[in-house]
Amino acid sequence: MTSITPQILLKAYAAGIFPMAESADDNALYWIEPDERGVIPLDGLHVSRSLRKTVKRRDFEVRVDSDFEHVIALCAESTETRKSTWINRRIRALYSQLFKLGSCHSVECWKDGKLVGGLYGVKLGAAFFGESMFSRATDASKVALVHLVARLNAGGFRLLDAQFVNPHLATLGAVSVKKQDYHQMLKSALEANADFKRFDGDGGPELVLSLAAGEGENTRQSPATIRS
Repeated sequence: MTSITPQILLKAYAAGIFPMAESADDNALYWIEPDERGVIPLDGLHVSRSLRKTVKRRDFEVRVDSDFEHVIALCAESTETRKSTWINRRIRALYSQLFKLGSCHSVECWKDGKLVGGLYGVKLGAAFFGESMFSRATDASKVALVHLVARLNAGGFRLLDAQFVNPHLATLGAVSVKKQDYHQMLKSALEANADFKRFDGDGGPELVLSLAAGEGENTRQSPATIRS
């Protein structure tokens, strides 16, 4: 693949395309455009009773954009349950550049001063493209997702793109939509503006859970996505 710049990457997202690598050890990148796209409806996140209790207990300190490089590094790291990942050096470099440009964000869960879970993704218009998530403590990545959806709803987002639906994301409400339908959702989201920083602080777990359920006055009846 020829050289990819952050600007080319954003144009690709706007066209419904995203890059992936075969593995973290393979430096090649490939453009992907699935026939069916995974999305998490912004009014359809599934929050289990146990996850709701975890959010209410504030088991984690939730931060935004405080250590993006560490988040993407841990997303790229292999674990006992995930032997390999698709995040190679080129992807880490590209998304780090997007972060510096303000087009990429991380939601992080910290415990006792240690980063134990989180996710990152790309913001474009009123769309958020979830790239990857990781967890080193029970429910840490799920709590990050709840806070992400709350933040997107508070900021007027219309689409959360998860790219693919896996069993884990399905339990959280992710659904598959056909390419044609996805492009209509994407077009609508790109024509609108949204503010990722509008939700400045969690305002308490009850507000977070309410916004994550799509009950806030700023919520939109549209989908969003996270790839693990």
